[in-house]
Amino acid sequence: MARGYRYFEAIEKNAALLGVLTLVMVSLGGLSEITPLFVEAHTVAPAPGVEPYDALRLAGKDIYVREGCYLCHSQMIRALRAETQRYGQFSVASESVYDRPFQWGSKRTGPDLARVGGKYSDAWHVQHLVDPRGVEPESNMPGYPWLAAASIDGADIAARMRALRTLGDPYTDADIDGAAKAVAGKTEMDALVAYLQGLGVDNEPRPDAKASEAAPK
Repeated sequence: MARGYRYFEAIEKNAALLGVLTLVMVSLGGLSEITPLFVEAHTVAPAPGVEPYDALRLAGKDIYVREGCYLCHSQMIRALRAETQRYGQFSVASESVYDRPFQWGSKRTGPDLARVGGKYSDAWHVQHLVDPRGVEPESNMPGYPWLAAASIDGADIAARMRALRTLGDPYTDADIDGAAKAVAGKTEMDALVAYLQGLGVDNEPRPDAKASEAAPK
């Protein structure tokens, strides 16, 4: 026992060696916890009915991320009665497989937007984005009036779709070739509204898929 302790004592007295061994142990422990999560994340398949974003909504999603909308709005409804009664069906991983970065989270300065699609008209969204307090007097959301005058670069959207295809999104050559035409004449406001109007509508799994994913393994 005494001989074994001498080894520990030698390590404890050598700050450099102790630091290196501590780093090795922390790294091994971290990898043992993180690696299974990465492996599982790559095994989640899109549920029936979930498709990659079309060109206009893809542009809208990128604008949503660029403007930091995710900092105040989550897109993650938890499986709790208070959540589902207010926001709708709880979120499942298979409906977010085409979100890069995904929009799940817990920070909510504003309401969750996972199922906001179709709840309001396009005109309401435009007015809300231009002048939030004109719609909700107590809102602390900033306005985004410049989006109505900003055009969309169709070549950039095509390049983004091409990059996403290398990551596994099933975009076809026709999808990519038609991207510029699909966003021609559209503004960033049009794109963002299209993205919001599709949340919980275009990319929501069908009920049978949600029930299957929620079932105990």
